Amino acid sequence: MTERAALLDAKRIVVKIGSRLLAESPASRPAAIADQVVELRRRDVEVVIVSSGAIALGMRRLRLTTRPTDLPDLQAAAAVGQSRLMQHWEHAFAAHDLAIGQVLLTHDDLADRRRFLSARQTLRSLLDHDVVPIINENDTVATEEIKFGDNDQLAALVVNLVSADALVILTDVEGVRDANGVRMSLVHDIDREAAPVAGGSTSNIGSGGMASKVSSARIVIRTGVPAIVAPGRDADVLTRVLSGADVGTLFVPLPRSNTSNLSARKHWIAYGGKSVGKLVVDDGAVRALKESGKSLLPAGITSVEGEFELGDTVSVVSAAGVEVARGLVAYPAAELRKISGLQSAAIEARLGYKSTDEAIHRDDLVIL
Repeated sequence: MTERAALLDAKRIVVKIGSRLLAESPASRPAAIADQVVELRRRDVEVVIVSSGAIALGMRRLRLTTRPTDLPDLQAAAAVGQSRLMQHWEHAFAAHDLAIGQVLLTHDDLADRRRFLSARQTLRSLLDHDVVPIINENDTVATEEIKFGDNDQLAALVVNLVSADALVILTDVEGVRDANGVRMSLVHDIDREAAPVAGGSTSNIGSGGMASKVSSARIVIRTGVPAIVAPGRDADVLTRVLSGADVGTLFVPLPRSNTSNLSARKHWIAYGGKSVGKLVVDDGAVRALKESGKSLLPAGITSVEGEFELGDTVSVVSAAGVEVARGLVAYPAAELRKISGLQSAAIEARLGYKSTDEAIHRDDLVIL
């Protein structure tokens, strides 16, 4: 298939492996992945691993039969399991005389632009030194406000972080199944084909499910990068996927030249930066943003919700409450409240100064 043939040219991939796969084989699964990573490196393919499993391994050590529901117990399980998880990865790659590097991230790390760029530089340095990065959410300190919720979303954001050519999500099923239970080989339209048949998590171990994997694929393909949900138990699954074999479900991206695709910076605005406020806009502003690619002007804003500063990420919401865009504001909340509904020519008279005509410039705005 021509869609899968594009995977032959991938030079850097992100591989996410789920909690259930690791929990059932905490030693042999990393060893199998390491064997395949070594083979891919022989083909000059760099691999970044996003590994779940810390909480699952901690649960086993703490003799918990079900995943905790309260945050302190989740953090405790992660603290116990994280070192055990890394020990398994260390042993797996040591057999090939390869070094690994542990990178723990929270949503705040990627929401802050400086920390995002710092993490990008660290990961690139690890790859330059032939180190295999092992990334996980920092569950021991993450709170409900900053946690990713599952490592599928984290893996999707890491694709942008390291400028990867593909995302491979390894799971315990053969791929996304249609309404008849048949594996879908290709998905061209996520909302029409995959979203209606993706359920939630059915595991007492992990926090994700097929719905989260489909959501992560949606994030990735907006940068022109393919995403694959593949059966992690299959032998040589990574090498087969990167050889173009019909394995799992491939989410086909639009061509990189398509105007719907996002640059790395706009991808960060849309998905990496956490929204800290809302700008409610009128229908005319919605049309100007979505149909004409315009900046958001104060005249189109009907109300300002939340407290934020210059440069923070906010949601742009229609009168019906639908989030239509995200962007970096050019004025803090207190000043936007003063100028909302005003024409740009009236900004200076109201504030005593004017830094820009726009509330959010189109270069800092992403339509969702």
